[in-house]
Amino acid sequence: MAPQVLIIMGSKSDLGVGQKALDTLRKLGISCEIKVASAHRTPKLVADLVENSDAKVFIAIAGLAAALPGAIAAHTIRPVIGVPVSGKVNLDSILSIVQMPPGIPVAAVGLDRGENAGLLAAQIIAITDTEIEKKLLEHRKEQENKVHTDSSSLGAM
Repeated sequence: MAPQVLIIMGSKSDLGVGQKALDTLRKLGISCEIKVASAHRTPKLVADLVENSDAKVFIAIAGLAAALPGAIAAHTIRPVIGVPVSGKVNLDSILSIVQMPPGIPVAAVGLDRGENAGLLAAQIIAITDTEIEKKLLEHRKEQENKVHTDSSSLGAM
């Protein structure tokens, strides 16, 4: 069965961020797969992965020039979520993802926020999947409960 979400990292060094997305998607019961393909070093591989995938959503994780999300978006009309990876100059990857030209949009989450990319992919899938919608609502409730627990644990400081 084809994964619902295909995560493509520009480099294996991005695995820490990719793992956050994988963990989030798996917790929500969403099938996913992760690959390494570089927009600059292996452009044909990027095109092949995207054009031959039945994934509903793509997550692209890249640092530095971060062309990968745009390269993926150029080969599909399905949603692409870009995750900028931190480095020496963080603005490089952020701007590369958010400053896409007109007509080829890419969604963007915060720097190193693989878990938010996983959640956004889940929200997109939940539009037509009520089970995922329920799991997302449960996740939100867990977050709310954690905040209340954290606040209570402070006592009367």
